[in-house]
Amino acid sequence: MRAEPTGDDGQLAGRREWVGLCVLSIACLIYSMDLSVLFLAMPAIVADLDPSASELLWINDIYGFMVAGFLVTMGTLGDRIGRRRVLLIGAFAFGVASALAAFSSTAQQLIVSRALLGIAGATIAPSTLSLVVNLFRNEAERNRAIGIWGTAFALGGLVGPLIGGALLQYFHWGSVFLINIPVMIALLIAAPFLLPEYKNDEGGKLDLLSVLLSLATVLPIIYGFKHMAAYGFEPRQLLPIFIGLLVGFLFVRRQKSLAHPLIDLALFRIPAFTASLMVNLAGVFFVFGTFLFQNLFLQLVLGLSPLHAALWSIPSALVFTIMSFQAYRVTNRLGPVRTVLIGLLVNAVGTAVMAAAAYAESLVGVLGASMLVGLGFVPVILTTTGLIVGTAPPERAGSASAISETSAEFGGALGIALLGSLGTVVYRMKMSSVDLSGLNEAQAAAAAFTLAGAVEIAKSLGGATPAWLETARASFALGFAVCCLLATVTLVILAVVARKVYASAHIDNKSHP
Repeated sequence: MRAEPTGDDGQLAGRREWVGLCVLSIACLIYSMDLSVLFLAMPAIVADLDPSASELLWINDIYGFMVAGFLVTMGTLGDRIGRRRVLLIGAFAFGVASALAAFSSTAQQLIVSRALLGIAGATIAPSTLSLVVNLFRNEAERNRAIGIWGTAFALGGLVGPLIGGALLQYFHWGSVFLINIPVMIALLIAAPFLLPEYKNDEGGKLDLLSVLLSLATVLPIIYGFKHMAAYGFEPRQLLPIFIGLLVGFLFVRRQKSLAHPLIDLALFRIPAFTASLMVNLAGVFFVFGTFLFQNLFLQLVLGLSPLHAALWSIPSALVFTIMSFQAYRVTNRLGPVRTVLIGLLVNAVGTAVMAAAAYAESLVGVLGASMLVGLGFVPVILTTTGLIVGTAPPERAGSASAISETSAEFGGALGIALLGSLGTVVYRMKMSSVDLSGLNEAQAAAAAFTLAGAVEIAKSLGGATPAWLETARASFALGFAVCCLLATVTLVILAVVARKVYASAHIDNKSHP
């Protein structure tokens, strides 16, 4: 069956479409949850499997790496052989890989199982989003459906640690994977009845060399930036990024020479597609980066315990969740362009307030600013996601969805790595002139390197809080503020550029009564 137009033809969705959306959203929630569900399970896994430091790192990271690497391939494969078919194959593989992970008896087996989970998970995001776009032809309903789809992703990240913690209280650590299986079985049963098939009959065969080149592009770049975020900037970490960019150049050249490329580069010649992708990436970049700082700020600067930091973060998490449900109302009323532009400016105001609050070391100010960021960020991300997929030709919706998700993966990794590195540079510059003569050489190096190191050294010394620790906290807060100010300026510039691009693309910007 050929993919049908995704424009607004006025046809309203029925019960079947909305129930189908619920099934797709639950699958997305599970996919997103698996990115965070291991956070609390790691101590139990370490005690049971005794992984090496390297193996522990791969257990944590391999799922995200595989998802990022295979998104484009799976999205394009869905366009070629059918989006529902790819989703069902992925759901079956996800269930099998979950069982393998749950009953892993060695660290190596768990790493392989998590890798298979990532490959299977890469089928879910692009397939579900492209199916949502095809199911809902009315623009207002489609905006609402994408909002619900986005909410599932947000909730997955939030409830992953909570569900993991509850299961670990009473069961073996493998239970955090077993909960995936009944959901995937339900999807396999329900999808053939609720989800029609969509594919492009003229898509041609999948080019395996392009698949390999895409993997060799994405994986080294993500790896380099994740390690930069984890260990700080070192010149050697630029090598995998450089290799990825070099292979990416070869990948683009090959796509230009193919009659049926893995990524249709013509999509990037659609102004609204490219502008929305740019806004989407920048939004994720700054939100991931600033929220990393926020979590560290609450614990290391203000001295909150992890539990208290999590509890104080609930209001902003609720804003993100509520806005995910209600963003469609904003988009339907203001139109997509005004929603994106106003959202970017609200986001910029939020980061400006956060910069001032961070510099003043204000708990209420930082948390209030994060709520402002959520008010602006969520409508922007969901609206640009709709524009990315909606402005692409219907037969390329799966590929466009995959590009959108890959962009978000890159944006998150870049934001954490680059903003984290900028904050670290500011911290070390401020600490370079601090008197640490009371510490030995190793202690002084640790305190000057990161705030986490300074806090640990201060704890080991006991007694009154040393004066240099207050300077270290102020230095971190300054780095946080600098990154927020950079976000503010960039988001305002982005709003100006996006306004011009959307105007040239003649995207409907009317306000609905």
